[in-house]
Amino acid sequence: MNSETGSTQFAASADDLARLVPHAAKVALFKDCGVPMALGCALVRHAVRELHIVTLPTGGILPDMLIGAGCVATIETAGVTLGEFGLAPRFIVAVKRGQVRILDATCPALYAGLQAAEKGIPFMPLRGLIGSDIVAARNDFRVIDNPFGEDDPIVLLPAITPDIALFHAPYADRAGNVYVGRQKELKLLAHAARKTLVTVERVVDFNLLEQDEIAAASLNALYVDAIAVAPRGAWPSNLPGHYDVDRAALADYAKAAATGDGFAAWLSRTLAVDAAA
Repeated sequence: MNSETGSTQFAASADDLARLVPHAAKVALFKDCGVPMALGCALVRHAVRELHIVTLPTGGILPDMLIGAGCVATIETAGVTLGEFGLAPRFIVAVKRGQVRILDATCPALYAGLQAAEKGIPFMPLRGLIGSDIVAARNDFRVIDNPFGEDDPIVLLPAITPDIALFHAPYADRAGNVYVGRQKELKLLAHAARKTLVTVERVVDFNLLEQDEIAAASLNALYVDAIAVAPRGAWPSNLPGHYDVDRAALADYAKAAATGDGFAAWLSRTLAVDAAA
């Protein structure tokens, strides 16, 4: 995609973006903010299945919801948790029942794999995994001798190239450039992925890359395939500068998702109403 030609697509809704996500796609998600909850709900509505989720670096409510809804076959993660609201209940149930395949990783390992894809190289070396159970469990990780030293083992991690990166951002311009603010990890996801789909709070009329004060905090449309406006599209997660975490809503999710029936009821309520409500 190219910001000068305006080749980024503008979709009517998050549901239209969800239609661009095929079954069995490798999908990258960022946890801390910019969580594309509206788009995740759309994936559930469209019954997307067999996804391979890659979390950067860990997962929260969104992958837990997708797992509970039966959308996920594999998750590559350093952990899935609801933080102060407890364990991720549908993830825990799926693991115990063998319903999802887990590719264990660490936060640095996930960053390294995505950075390799961003750079267009097949692998990235990382030192801190030596001797860990993670190396033993991952047959795609390789321990080699440092070719520039002696008696110095190092781990090689394969590049992680998502088919699609999904995230929510404050705004985009009509050329398809997206403001990500301080969340530079969102740029990493977009650079590493083959396609990037973004929901935003709004679309602005000025070109982000022509504004000196925000150009460096914006993702070039070259890396953005499609955008849809989804007000409060990260809810109940936060979007810095726009709205905070809805603690009551997250607590409600944690309580409801503790049982299969409770999760089904929560999902039905959530998909049937506007998240902003």
